[in-house]
Amino acid sequence: MTKNDVLIFDTTLRDGEQSPGATMTHAEKLEIAELLDDMGVDIIEAGFPIASEGDFKAVSEIAELAKTSTICGLARANFKDIDRCWEAVKHAKSPRIHTFIGTSELHRAIPNLTMDEMAERIHECVTHARNLCDNVQWSSMDATRTEWDFLKRTIDIAIKAGATTINIPDTVGYTAPVESADLIRRLIAEVDGAEDVVFATHCHNDLGMATANSLAAVEGGARQIECTINGLGERAGNTALEEVVMALKVRSDIMPYTTKIDTRKIMNISRRVATVSGFAVQFNKAIVGKNAFAHESGIHQDGMLKNKETFEIMRPEDVGLSGTSLPLGKHSGRAALRAKLEELGIDMADNQLKDLFVRFKDLADRKKEVFDDDILALVHQNSGAEDRLKLVSLKVVCGTDGPQTADMVMEVDGKEVSTTATGDGPVDATFNAVKELFTHGARLQLYQVSAVTEGTDAQATVSVRMEEEGRIATGQSADTDTVVASAKAYINALNRLLVRREQSGPGYDTKGVSYKDVS
Repeated sequence: MTKNDVLIFDTTLRDGEQSPGATMTHAEKLEIAELLDDMGVDIIEAGFPIASEGDFKAVSEIAELAKTSTICGLARANFKDIDRCWEAVKHAKSPRIHTFIGTSELHRAIPNLTMDEMAERIHECVTHARNLCDNVQWSSMDATRTEWDFLKRTIDIAIKAGATTINIPDTVGYTAPVESADLIRRLIAEVDGAEDVVFATHCHNDLGMATANSLAAVEGGARQIECTINGLGERAGNTALEEVVMALKVRSDIMPYTTKIDTRKIMNISRRVATVSGFAVQFNKAIVGKNAFAHESGIHQDGMLKNKETFEIMRPEDVGLSGTSLPLGKHSGRAALRAKLEELGIDMADNQLKDLFVRFKDLADRKKEVFDDDILALVHQNSGAEDRLKLVSLKVVCGTDGPQTADMVMEVDGKEVSTTATGDGPVDATFNAVKELFTHGARLQLYQVSAVTEGTDAQATVSVRMEEEGRIATGQSADTDTVVASAKAYINALNRLLVRREQSGPGYDTKGVSYKDVS
C-alpha cells in the first residue's frame, strides 16, 4: 500500500442493512458480498455476528466464499461479542475484527462508565481481539463529538493494545468538511504510533455532507473510507461508495489518491442493492440516479450532440452504462428531435420536421416524458394512417362460477370482427379475445392497475408492457371500468408494436415506448 492508496471499506451488509425495512435474505447477502468482492472492495463488513444466528451464518459463509476482500465482522466492547465475531470471520483468507465503543460524553453515559473505566475497557477488548486476529479495527463511536483529550487518550490506548486500523466516525453527521480534515490531520500529528496504523473515516449524511467529509478526511491523512452502495444506512444514510470513488477518479488532479474499485461495475451493484433492500435510488442521485447522465434541456441536448464534454464530466460507460440518455420532453429542442428521428431510422425534410416539432411540443406539454413510440405515433399520424386495431364493444361475464367470458367486437384494418373467449378472470378472458381476433406473438411483460381517484366510481388507469422480437411497447388507458381500460391499454400497446414493425427491423431496441389513451 502506497501513501496515496485509499482502502474502500464497504458496510452495506451491516450499517446499510440497519436502515429500517432494508433487511436482506441470506441468499441476497451472499450475492451482494460476491458483487462487492468482484468489483474490488478492500474490506467487506459482512454483518454483526452476535446480533442473530442468521447474521452469524451469513458472515461465516461470506468469509469462506470471499476471494480477495478482507471480511470483517462488528463487535461491541465485550469478550462475548468479540469471540462470536472471530468465530464468524476466522475462515476468511483475510479476516478482521472490528470492535467499537461510544466515547463522547453522551455515549459514555449509556453504559455509565467513567473515562478511566472506559479506557480500561478499550485496552482489554482490543488486546483480546488482537490475541485472536492480527487485523483489528477499533472505532471511537461519536468521535467527532468526543472531547479532544479523551479521544486522543483512547486512540493511544487502542494502538498500544494492538489495533491496526483506527476509525473516526462522524456518527450523527454533525461535522463539516474543514473539521473532518483538521481532526484527522491533528490525530496523525499528535497520537503516538499514528504512523503504524491506518486512520479511517466513517461519515453519516444527516446534514448532506457525508461524501464531502470523507474526502476531506482523506485530504487530512485518512486512508480508509467506510461507505455503502447508494449511501444506504441509518437515518439519512452514509457516504456513498460510488460518489467517493468517482470523485477521486474524476478529480485526481487535486485529489491524487487511488482505489482498486472497478468502476464499470458500479451501476450493476447499485441496481441490485436497490432491488434487494427495497430502497429505490432517487432519480437525481449522483453517479447512479436515473437522471445522472440524462439531459432534457434543449441547450444541453444540443451541446451533448456536438460535444459530450460540454455537460458531462465523466463517461457513463465508466460506471457501467451503455451511454448518455437524451430523454425528450417539453424542454427539448429541434436538434434532439432530429437526432431521435435519425436513431429511429426516419429521415425528414426541414419543413416536415418543423410541422412535427410543433405537434411534439404540444404533446410534451401534456406528458412528463415523450418516448420513442410517441414520436413514431406522431409520424404515423402525420402520414394520415390510423390505428389498425380498435375496440368497438366489450361485454364480460364474471363471478364465482367460471370460466369467465368476454364477448368482444374489434375493428381490424377497418373490418369489424367478433368472438367470445374464456379465461381465468375477466381480464384474462378479454386479452384472450384480442388474441383470437388478431393473432400475434407479443408477450405481456407487465400489467398494472392504479386508481386515479378514490371511491367505488374511481377511474382506473391500466398500463401494460408488451415485447415482440426485442421490440417493447407500453400502452395505457383510463376508464371507470377496469376491464375496459385493460382492453384499451392492451390494444394500444399492440398498435404501437405494429407501428414499430413498420419503422424498424426485428430486434431493434425501443428503449421504452408508450402510448396513452384516456376516454
